[in-house]
Amino acid sequence: MSLGVMQRELLSEDTCRGETPLSFMGLVGQSAPMQRVFKTIGKVAATDSSVLITGESGTGKELIARAIHHMSSRKNGPLVVINCGAIPGELLESELFGHEKGAFTGAHRSRMGRFEMAHGGTIFLDEIGDMSPGLQVKLLRAIQEQTFERVGGTQSIHVDMRVLSATHRDLVSAIGTGDFREDLYYRLNVIPIKVPPLRERKEDIPLLCSYFLDRLAARFDEETKTFSPAAQDLLLAYEWPGNIRELENMMERMAVMSEFSLIGEEDLPESVRGIRTPERVLALNPLHNGMGFAEAVDLYQKTLIIEALNRCGWVKAKAAALLKMNRTTLVEKIKKLQIVREEPLPTDLDFF
Repeated sequence: MSLGVMQRELLSEDTCRGETPLSFMGLVGQSAPMQRVFKTIGKVAATDSSVLITGESGTGKELIARAIHHMSSRKNGPLVVINCGAIPGELLESELFGHEKGAFTGAHRSRMGRFEMAHGGTIFLDEIGDMSPGLQVKLLRAIQEQTFERVGGTQSIHVDMRVLSATHRDLVSAIGTGDFREDLYYRLNVIPIKVPPLRERKEDIPLLCSYFLDRLAARFDEETKTFSPAAQDLLLAYEWPGNIRELENMMERMAVMSEFSLIGEEDLPESVRGIRTPERVLALNPLHNGMGFAEAVDLYQKTLIIEALNRCGWVKAKAAALLKMNRTTLVEKIKKLQIVREEPLPTDLDFF
């Protein structure tokens, strides 16, 4: 049985019967880090405590917030989502708290804010780390007292809401630089949930691929596609800087563009095809290519140095540190091997 078929069969089972479900409220994962996230969601959903969800962009923080809301006693109330980083600072206050007629130029009528819309339910403040320190003061009061005034207003408005928030930023460091209020941090971070990046839960990649490909097959009314073993190896070796969002987008591209039900490594994007798996490294035998010892050593050194430079933005001091060598030695090798920035990295080799 292929890995893809096995994963789809696992997903089709009644996961509620097991102690380690593979799919949980739209979230998918069998890795230990994700199982811990699932258990935390189940515990915090039964409370009204504030939750701060942290993790890199694309890891599924909003999905976690939605899962908490839909498992809570407020599930029949509204879930109001606002991305604090997507709205200019001067407009965010009005979006959150609403405004009265004439509060500012263009305010031709009174308008309800997101906090009022969330009454009886949950508000999810995404990218809370992007909020200005000035607005953080008003937000802190609103969360503490569940009371606020609209922009340009004097009447206090009471709301009953739960607050969930998320950020990809390091808020502890932001506190140190004065960009985030410490008192607001502790008010939001009653229960922390840290979402692991995909590169730290690679055992979930086959499961996620099958999950998305099954959904796409149903959407396009076609047979579910699977990956060849070589393609699976490349997907597992890839670092996924865009996390789940990148993987989902790539699965849709494969479902649309691949002409066959079996997706091979040649169908994958160049960013993934260029990954050097251990099997591909071992397959490159310099003797088969007529290389002598010195030529093979130069090739390996050149590959190693180019990749280190690429990873460090061609800052030689950083690349030297990564390679654990003196900067002067690195510069000498760059000259000797005639390495230039425009030169592509040789394929089928990897050292990191």
